[in-house]
Amino acid sequence: MPPRGLDRMSALSHPSSIVRHYADDQLVTLARLVIDTALQPIVEAGSGHVIGYESLLRGHQKLGFKSPIDLLDHASAIGHLIGLEQLLLDRSIAKFGSFQEAASKLLFVNFASPLIAEHEGVLDQLVLQLRRLKIAPSSICLELSERADNLLQPRFKAFTERLAQHGFKLAIDDFGVGHGELRLLSEVPVDYVKIDRHFISGVDKSSRKQNVIRYCVKMAHVLGISVVAEGVETEPELVTCRELGCDLIQGWIVAKPTVDIGQLKTTYAHLQNVGVQKRLSLLSDELLIRREIEMLPTLCDTDSTDAAFKLFRQYPLQSFFPVVDATGMPRGIIQEQKLKYYIYQPYGRDLLRNKSFQRTIGDFVTRSPSASLGSAAELLLDVFATSENNDCLILTENKLYAGVLSATSLLRIINEKRLKSAQEQNPLTGLPGNRSISQYVNEAIGVGDCARYLCYCDFDFFKPFNDLYGFQRGDSAITLFATLMRRHFDGLDIFLGHVGGDDFFIGVCGGRRDHLEVRLKGILDEFRQQVSFYYADEDREAGFIKGTDRSGNFRSYPLMRCSTAVLELPVGYSATDSEEVGSAIAELKTRSKSSDSGLVFDVMSVPD
Repeated sequence: MPPRGLDRMSALSHPSSIVRHYADDQLVTLARLVIDTALQPIVEAGSGHVIGYESLLRGHQKLGFKSPIDLLDHASAIGHLIGLEQLLLDRSIAKFGSFQEAASKLLFVNFASPLIAEHEGVLDQLVLQLRRLKIAPSSICLELSERADNLLQPRFKAFTERLAQHGFKLAIDDFGVGHGELRLLSEVPVDYVKIDRHFISGVDKSSRKQNVIRYCVKMAHVLGISVVAEGVETEPELVTCRELGCDLIQGWIVAKPTVDIGQLKTTYAHLQNVGVQKRLSLLSDELLIRREIEMLPTLCDTDSTDAAFKLFRQYPLQSFFPVVDATGMPRGIIQEQKLKYYIYQPYGRDLLRNKSFQRTIGDFVTRSPSASLGSAAELLLDVFATSENNDCLILTENKLYAGVLSATSLLRIINEKRLKSAQEQNPLTGLPGNRSISQYVNEAIGVGDCARYLCYCDFDFFKPFNDLYGFQRGDSAITLFATLMRRHFDGLDIFLGHVGGDDFFIGVCGGRRDHLEVRLKGILDEFRQQVSFYYADEDREAGFIKGTDRSGNFRSYPLMRCSTAVLELPVGYSATDSEEVGSAIAELKTRSKSSDSGLVFDVMSVPD
């Protein structure tokens, strides 16, 4: 205890000495004086539109602790964690309630594992507090950290049932670094999965991390769960998380946590311009998807079952309807067959209307696979095809309900996309054209954990050959090179494309430069040898042909060859747009045409 006469607030001005001046049993009392909560935005990955805020502990330094974790660990050790966590929960809700946008946003707040044992009282108090603030329970998402094994809590099942009854949302925090995440996903109706910062840091440079996140995203979407990427700090990380299908973004690239709610925004527009060039490739998919969306009417999870009966009577051919919460975010669907048990039972409808029975639409919700409107068409099909519930795929825009897609609609989208892709292929060689090449380059420059090689091949002296012998023989030379490309280059890490005319592209991911050089020399030598037989005997023996240049002057041209410019993107190099790469390639092409061998390599420098 402090010496007699020591003013309490003067003690608080010396945070490092507070714990020495006050006994541990005063920790919660002291915390009431100095602890505050900060809010950090969680935004839709594509638009920067805020869907909610996470509440984070602040003021721990004033109690002499270096981090919030240190404070919580100390409170746990002295038996005061529950009191401290309840204080933090109350403070978080109070601050959120003072924010005028609270009714349309979510608050993500930590719910410590020890509170599960006391959940009845904690949740009842929370519901009363929300009622006073006129905030729906569906606006609160309780985060369970997987750093503790929540499934070991004896009352965990009862806790999750109470959450569902009240309409609270549930998130798994620290996903990927804790205990029993897959068990939790399989047993509990989770709404959000927050992928730990460990997997997000440097994800743009690591294909292994990308594969892990891609798997997690697909698994979550099949279960109707949204994915939050935590701790996103750089533009390449943001772009990669978008491409991997993460629904929501949280981190310093959006905004740092703030205790001043006046600094919070409802949209962080600067994110819309990040990675614009890569996002353009998805616009055509989105146009196809928007044409097929069916805007079914929705039910709110707090509606009575009478509202569902009325809607099914109004649309007799419809077997399900989407269900949203108070914020407009989808919860799943309600199926007619789930209500049939009560419809066809004696007094079944009367039972549903009985206030003591307390059944709402939310009690009959079936989780449905969901995805963002901006997702690739193939991703939507993959999520839908691997889900248990195949009634529909729910689409969201800024995480709000945007409509549904049926199996028929998805097939139409995929078929039309494939038709467009076939039309985009070069009709002469059957190789992907400019659109696919640009998409490949944009993806390749964003992954920095392996060496990538961008090879641009261009015939030298093709025009005079084509002018002299005709376009049919010119087409034969183009077809020959395409055939040689397929023969010399194959495998999962190889991309072959036809830019147009006598220009080709080879993309290689991984491998050694010297091995690539051997293969390229092989294709160039074989092309030079075989294409010479497309010339007349006398021209081949002479080693040149006569023709006019662009100025109309008569001159000699050597026999055709292919020059190739290879730009290596080394390990550690990544970029969000291809402008720098495009400039380097243009200069390299000029060098390759003037070189003796026709083959030139260069390496992009990795920024410090």
